[in-house]
Amino acid sequence: MRTVLTGLQKIADSDPDALFHIRGKVGLLAHPASVDQDLVHAREVLLAAGADLRALFGPEHGFGGEAQDMIGVGDAEIDGVPIHSLYGASEETLSPKPEHLEGLDVVVVDLQDVGSRYYTYVWSCALMLKAAAKQGVRTLVLDRPNPLGGAHVEGAPQREGYRSFVGLYDVAVRHGMTIGELARMVCALEGIDPALLHVVEMRGWQRGMTFEQTGLPWVLPSPNMPTLDTARVYPGGCVIEGTALSEGRGLTRPFEIWGAPGLDGGALAERVSIDGAALRPTTFQPTFQKHAGALCGGVQVHITDAEIFEPYAAYLRLIAESAKLLGDAFAWRPDPYEFIGDVPAVDLLTGGPEFRAAVEGEADLSEVLEAERVGARHFRELRRDWLLYR
Repeated sequence: MRTVLTGLQKIADSDPDALFHIRGKVGLLAHPASVDQDLVHAREVLLAAGADLRALFGPEHGFGGEAQDMIGVGDAEIDGVPIHSLYGASEETLSPKPEHLEGLDVVVVDLQDVGSRYYTYVWSCALMLKAAAKQGVRTLVLDRPNPLGGAHVEGAPQREGYRSFVGLYDVAVRHGMTIGELARMVCALEGIDPALLHVVEMRGWQRGMTFEQTGLPWVLPSPNMPTLDTARVYPGGCVIEGTALSEGRGLTRPFEIWGAPGLDGGALAERVSIDGAALRPTTFQPTFQKHAGALCGGVQVHITDAEIFEPYAAYLRLIAESAKLLGDAFAWRPDPYEFIGDVPAVDLLTGGPEFRAAVEGEADLSEVLEAERVGARHFRELRRDWLLYR
């Protein structure tokens, strides 16, 4: 049963207000999960609605979603319409070039987010909004549900000096906002003329809803986001990217299954108890990236109660305990991360150096976790001005 109508669905259903905003020459920023209730892609929906589609834009992973994380994507075309990549070989490629926006009246943004600060689609939307505003081009955001809901907020906003493409603006790790609400935030913080942003709001979405309650189909928005449970662990699971641990890439359950050679998953499961989740010791072989082909020990995080499960705090505790079990074999990711090479990846993800200091024995993890809770409470209040759904 259809419970929630997305912004795209309103266009598919010929909602007069939604159709009013796609007049003129149109650009579209989208990815594979940009589909309506019947799994028809946004490009086809817009064309069927009579939109004059002149340009397409693809975020990280590409318009078609083929590329792995942090892999540059080139430009392409579909039926003579250019696809401009917003994720290439340098940081400059993250924003559309002025010539890509030339002649457009509006850019439609339809991207399925997963509710975590690190997931880059919301920041592609933000950069599009800023670039389009400079050219006098309107941005139309077709809103979608936050699959983690809109009630829970977890993890402090990042601190000055730790902003990057996994957090361009200071928001909580699990922010509890929709992409439309985040676009309103960026519009306000950047002083952009409100007339240059319109959000086609959802109908029927409530902040406490689970994604299952929306009645919408789940389409993986990126290659390693196959299921809703993957999205639910991701606010914590993505922090593994800042370490030498494998986040299980190439498996059917990345971020849920993770570990490293020599890690005793049984010992880890005995040492850490997680409310709302069970830890199952396991072994696995990553098929690519870190420890590809090597036998790894670790755990699978099975969510038993998503309402009380706090993924960010859970994974910080699990990573810290893994570091103790591995001893000298534990390491942080040494490589540049999202075009930044002078700040450790784990600091960019957690928003500061505090967690890394705690793992290295220079700070108290319980104090770090309490500071994260305080920061989340502050952000929960701060975000009120930008919320669309009460």
